[in-house]
Amino acid sequence: MRTRTIIGLLATVTLTGGALVACSSSADTSDGSTTGTAACPQATVNPPGGNPPAGGAAGPTFAKTVAPSDTSTSTVIDGSGPEIQCGRTPLKATNDIVYDSPTSGGRQVPLKLDLQVPLTAGAKPLVVYLTGGQFSNASKAGNLDQRTYVAEQGYAVAGIEYRTVRNGATYKEIVADVKSAIRFLRAHAAEYGIDPAKVAVWGQSAGGYLAAMTGVTNGRAEFEGTGNPGQSSDVQAVVDEFGPADIAKIAADFDAAAQKSNHTPGNALAQVIFGAGTKLSVEDEPAVTKGADPATYVGASDPSFLFLHGSADQLVSPSQTLTLHNALRAEGADTTRYVVQGGNHGDLSLMTGDTNAANQWSSQQVMGNIVSFLAKHLG
Repeated sequence: MRTRTIIGLLATVTLTGGALVACSSSADTSDGSTTGTAACPQATVNPPGGNPPAGGAAGPTFAKTVAPSDTSTSTVIDGSGPEIQCGRTPLKATNDIVYDSPTSGGRQVPLKLDLQVPLTAGAKPLVVYLTGGQFSNASKAGNLDQRTYVAEQGYAVAGIEYRTVRNGATYKEIVADVKSAIRFLRAHAAEYGIDPAKVAVWGQSAGGYLAAMTGVTNGRAEFEGTGNPGQSSDVQAVVDEFGPADIAKIAADFDAAAQKSNHTPGNALAQVIFGAGTKLSVEDEPAVTKGADPATYVGASDPSFLFLHGSADQLVSPSQTLTLHNALRAEGADTTRYVVQGGNHGDLSLMTGDTNAANQWSSQQVMGNIVSFLAKHLG
């Protein structure tokens, strides 16, 4: 059984256990990277830490009740089986690569990524991983065990930092950061052994939202940053695990108290839409909030989508991914959605004492569906 350290809000997780590829034996290379193989990294569980964003709540609010949602366009799966195993494929890990230094609040914010690439022949499809954190935390170290597992299946996997509401960023700037990371990695594809024609984004919670926004805004100049302008930021596939979509309805499936908490004026959810210092709530100014909803931008030519959501998620209503999935279906886009029976909100399930619900997200069943999706659409 695995344990973890939870360090932020909405599934920001840091895993410990050595170097980036948590090696039982490793060798440092001349460029400062590390190679080696090992079991999936281990960690310990602690309560969330750090200071809340200005005006935000001190921590996530768990709903007491979660209404059942429609599964007629989804597939229900059981994630309670064996967990993933790592260590079968040697990886090269290169840490703390600065991919951009945008300006927020009059200050430059150096943004870094950690990259894992299998030590096997040929250029690798790229998967850019986006951690959660209620748009307030964005650790590139999140979910190292799952990232390592995906990398071992033959993918270059980059865990990236992005700006948050602590930097005064809104969803537009954060999506621009994701696209900037993709352009940077395409620009350096030969250096890192990446196939620039095959790129996916994969995120959990707030990271799932950002993955979805990145996918549906392929080719939209208003979401682009300035770094590596000669490169494309388009992606060919999107994996969205329990991400919000219409942020004003993030608590739509929950009890009244949880809904009220999510609608607190000036909280992190409001700040990511309206900006730092806002006194508005996510229920105010629906026209502005619509611009933050990925469903606003869906079209038939969108990249292929994979959604996964727990039926018992107490932090992001399961209907959030359902609504976006159905919007894509209505446009004729390629989309698949799995409902993890009894699944809660990723590793934050541990805060409710539900170890089994947390472990479902690293099960062979759940992770196998992600890897199969990537194989189908990236090769």
